Amino acid sequence: MTSVPAPERRATYREVLADRRFRLLFVTRTLAVTADSLRIMTLSVLVFATTGSPLLGALTFGIGFLPQLAGSLLLGSLADRARPRPLITAGYGLQFAAAAVMGIVHLPVAVILVLLAAVACLTPVSSGATNRLVAETLTGDAYVLGRSLSNMSASAAQLLGLAGGGAAVGLLGPRTALLLSAGAYLVAAVAVRLRLPDLSAPERATEPGSRQGRGSVLRHSWYGNTKLLAERRVRTLLLAQWLPPAFVAGAESLIVPFVGDNDMPAGSAGPLLACLPVGMLAGDLALARFVRPAVRERLVVTLVVVLGLPLAGFALDPPWPVCAALLLVTGTGFAYALGLQRPFLDAIPEARRGQAFGLLNAGLMSVQGVGPVLFGAVAEFTDAGVSMALAGLATVCVAGYLAPWRTRLYR
Repeated sequence: MTSVPAPERRATYREVLADRRFRLLFVTRTLAVTADSLRIMTLSVLVFATTGSPLLGALTFGIGFLPQLAGSLLLGSLADRARPRPLITAGYGLQFAAAAVMGIVHLPVAVILVLLAAVACLTPVSSGATNRLVAETLTGDAYVLGRSLSNMSASAAQLLGLAGGGAAVGLLGPRTALLLSAGAYLVAAVAVRLRLPDLSAPERATEPGSRQGRGSVLRHSWYGNTKLLAERRVRTLLLAQWLPPAFVAGAESLIVPFVGDNDMPAGSAGPLLACLPVGMLAGDLALARFVRPAVRERLVVTLVVVLGLPLAGFALDPPWPVCAALLLVTGTGFAYALGLQRPFLDAIPEARRGQAFGLLNAGLMSVQGVGPVLFGAVAEFTDAGVSMALAGLATVCVAGYLAPWRTRLYR
């Protein structure tokens, strides 16, 4: 498949937000991400307070990540085979029901974990349908800016949800905080049900040797994912969007141990952790607002280097201000993903857009859970600074992997 050239005209955020359908999907998704972060923080505190086990508290924090990949592999085709309004409404509705039950009923920890994993399995279906609608609603550079807005709002919503979660638990108690999270999911579900047009299901593509419209969801999902991953261009673009965030998440998870190892002042870890999302917001805004679409795509490899190379400085155990500057610069490198949005959309078959977006998001969530485990293990044999530097060098290696493919990806 040959890419179409990048659009010459640069869209604006005002134009993107003027679209009513995108605005609805954008606001409800931001609300849901905030609710999800609030729920994660609250449940982690609740489980740790109940059991006293750091392992179970951490498992509660991360249990919603890995099952998303299983859900995408087994159920992802639903995003392209069902009407979007009931699918997205059901996704938010299930999140509401789960949070409400956990807030009202005193469930055993094992049941809480199973419930979180089950809901996470269904997340790629509704998120895939949402992203497919965004791709159908926005075209050209407006689509790239729509993705930029979604990424920035998701980061801000996660910060708000995690910070607000701690405050809500302290002021209201964990059960009430969970009900607050449930209420946010309910608002998102009702808004989609009332404001999103009841669009018809996408036409099902006919594959060679298959019967159109027939076969189980599991079979269609497995077949669709196999076809997507078999395409070298799609696979390269997926890895390009999965691996750098996974490595950087591994480095990010070591900031607290790094602060402790270097006897930095108490409270230093919090501002350092905030530097990455602040840098990401600045990088996304600058690249989307001031750089032409074709230039964004040419800068992908360079920005991946910017994402990883500053982390190598942590091997020298720099002082706190230098650490903050390094993390800010690292955060700006996340803007590389803007240059991949149009090529990725162009590479995936229209009949599998929802499934492809579900696979992208589920894989991204899963590998970001693997990165901290991998580089945390490395830190056990070296130290936090060295492991962070290795995570940065691994990110730079991804840039080296992408460099030979750049002309093929964008031609």
